[in-house]
Amino acid sequence: MRVVVGLAPLSIAFSIALSALSIACSRPSAPAAKSEPVAPPATQPEAAPAPTPARPAGPPLPPGAAACATPEGGPVCVRFASTEDAFRWVLAHDPAILAIGEAHAQKGTESIASATKRFTDAMVPLLEGRASDLLLEAWAPDPRCKREVKQVASAQAPVKQAQAESNPNEYVAMGTRAKAVGVQPHLLRPTCDDFADLADAGADVITASLALIKRLTQAQATQLHRRNESAKNGKLVVTYGGAMHNDLAPSDKLRAYSFGPELSDATSGRYVELDLIVPEYVKKNETWEKLPWFAAWQADTGPRDKPTLYTVGERSFVLLFPATAMTPPK
Repeated sequence: MRVVVGLAPLSIAFSIALSALSIACSRPSAPAAKSEPVAPPATQPEAAPAPTPARPAGPPLPPGAAACATPEGGPVCVRFASTEDAFRWVLAHDPAILAIGEAHAQKGTESIASATKRFTDAMVPLLEGRASDLLLEAWAPDPRCKREVKQVASAQAPVKQAQAESNPNEYVAMGTRAKAVGVQPHLLRPTCDDFADLADAGADVITASLALIKRLTQAQATQLHRRNESAKNGKLVVTYGGAMHNDLAPSDKLRAYSFGPELSDATSGRYVELDLIVPEYVKKNETWEKLPWFAAWQADTGPRDKPTLYTVGERSFVLLFPATAMTPPK
């Protein structure tokens, strides 16, 4: 799944990468028959029937959940009674690695709860007893390479300026909450050589950083998964970061930045990707319109006060949180 994504928020700026899945459907019109003009019909033709909601494959839906209609050929859609119910349903797919991707909070959206905060408050508690580790897309640089770290941070500064200032603190809060429920948080730990390579990348520092995130996350998540397998503890590993790196079916252009295919292979298919979207972040522009769930979401006339989950692949999901109830100005 492709949305606005970023680099490590704790010590290095986020980066922005955009990609798209086009939804295209063209139907050739039938050739007109050669005949004499006829009078228009006396009655208007019947309207096309409303699309029938499709029920998702997989675990049974919990009470209060209902399939929602989508355009023909669109993703399966379910509206849940709560964010917790939606997350439980995803967890019921029994992933060994659950890779969560978010659309990072941008400057100017601080009054709206971010995906990071909502995940921390509503979903992290549900990982208690289920997950062993939470691997965050946040860098813990080696203190011996301060010069290289400073160079990289300076190169990424323009991207960082577009991010909400609350992002780093919210990642810290997520790790703290995870530890409180028995899930061990981890950061990515680039070496001094890694930072030196980024410092030497020049104008390519962002793409080099994205590739580094993919490599470090893939290696550490694989190691944690293998440890769980050896221990036979039945627990899963959760990764959390930008919603490009977790893509299970990335485009050729973005393949170098996604660990989804490799981690799916490492888990024998027990890999699930879940993207978390705050609806107020979604805009009617080319970036969002090309996403595989956008057309269905735009066409959905149902209430926006419930979480909506789209199934965009066999083990790929997008969760749009409930809309934020804004207090009218006095």
